[in-house]
Amino acid sequence: MSLKLYIPRDAAAKALGAEAVVQAVKAEAAKRGIDVTIVRNGSRGMVFLEPLVEVEREAGRFAFGPVSASDVASLFEAGWGTGHPLSHGLTEDILFLKSQTRLTFQRCGVIDPLSLGDYEAHGGLIGLRRALSMSGAEIVAEVTDSGLRGRGGAGFPTGIKWKTVADAKAEQKYIVVNADEGDSATFADRMIMEGDPFTLIEGMIIAGIAVGATKGYVYIRSEYPDAIEVMERAVNNGRALGLLGPSVLGSGMVFDIEIRVGAGAYVCGEETSLLNSLEGKRGVVRAKPPLPALQGFMGRPTVVNNVISLATVPVILEKGAAFYKNFGLGRSRGTIPLQIAGNVKFGGLYETAFGLTLGEIVDKIGGGTASGRPVKAVQVGGPLGAYFPRALFVTPFGYEEFAGKDGLVGHAGLTVFDDSTDMLKMARFALEFCAIESCGKCTPCRIGAVRGVETVDRIAAGDPTAMPILTDLCNTMKFGSLCALGGFTPYPVMSAVTHFPDDFSRAKEAAE
Repeated sequence: MSLKLYIPRDAAAKALGAEAVVQAVKAEAAKRGIDVTIVRNGSRGMVFLEPLVEVEREAGRFAFGPVSASDVASLFEAGWGTGHPLSHGLTEDILFLKSQTRLTFQRCGVIDPLSLGDYEAHGGLIGLRRALSMSGAEIVAEVTDSGLRGRGGAGFPTGIKWKTVADAKAEQKYIVVNADEGDSATFADRMIMEGDPFTLIEGMIIAGIAVGATKGYVYIRSEYPDAIEVMERAVNNGRALGLLGPSVLGSGMVFDIEIRVGAGAYVCGEETSLLNSLEGKRGVVRAKPPLPALQGFMGRPTVVNNVISLATVPVILEKGAAFYKNFGLGRSRGTIPLQIAGNVKFGGLYETAFGLTLGEIVDKIGGGTASGRPVKAVQVGGPLGAYFPRALFVTPFGYEEFAGKDGLVGHAGLTVFDDSTDMLKMARFALEFCAIESCGKCTPCRIGAVRGVETVDRIAAGDPTAMPILTDLCNTMKFGSLCALGGFTPYPVMSAVTHFPDDFSRAKEAAE
């Protein structure tokens, strides 16, 4: 008897015990004399089922999870059959996965992340081969027509950024990947890098062809050791197999990639701070203009894109702009990887077209709270995102739609809170977070956040004069800060004040 098992090496699965499961499987297989092949794939994104173990059968891959080391003996005893309590049947039939529209994440959890052959066998490199037959201008037009916008949070049209770099005159241009994923409830970048790194590499090469760049850098936060390892190994494998280097796939085009590791500063998720860090300088925000597209890394024209933005480019080149643009609503085209976390029953990554309402995401996909208590608020867009109450759950998930409700889509991370949450404390946390993470360059952020914490403490102590001061501070930070760290911190603060006034008035009553 022989078995082929897929056990994720994704950081979330490892954090939940995947390595212990691997060792238990090896030990049990040896004890029973069973030949087992273990493929260390990426995660499917169903974190609530991790560690998820899949067994390959003639009918497809069958899922078992969440599996602990103590479950392994019983799984072997049951022959890894569907009668086992941890069985979920065919993986592709699990509702959380089956109901998704997987374009960017189509291979994540399916393939061996370090096998270029496996990547190509599942549709990889089709987009790149098409791009090699096109002019740079044609590629830029394709990406522009697709409606792809920056998935890192700013939502800036990718094609416009690329055209600016393509039109710039310079001897050297660069592609820089912002993989400094630091927002709470976000893990899409990490999942791609750990589960399907070649789609990011392919997207970077296509971008290089489009704008005339021959060198790329992936800037990864130091807190992602698994992503760093996988990306470094994938780049080395790609170089050895002719995907990277002096002649990409034998085309004569030059493109190579370096992996760079940041030191963990949240502000380096802002593109100009990232560029400073990449150059070996202190990670502080640059004034704009000049734009990085014209004077970026080492003063040269630079495309700075988020991981998901570039990882989506191959499918656009493979299927065409019209195919991708057919998904979504309004000016939010294509799909978005929703990262559902916090106090939620079914946490994980869910890729779908823009347009689902916030209520559908939280209640139907997320299954409500893990605690079983009513949902009180959902913060969308990381620690700088607004808190949405249930009254706003009818809001469609889209850039303009959320902006119209004083919110942010951001990197599409959603953190769910139940009715036991004190929103005054959450407002204070946002300001404290900003005070700690501020690079210190501009006064509204550096001073405003510190004074904001003090002001919220005064409100909590029952000071009736403090609320107008908090509003004024937030207004100054929003319009006076150099970057989004100080500029967006008012979103969680003022949304908490606006939508949950009882939590602020109760603080006054308690003080009295």
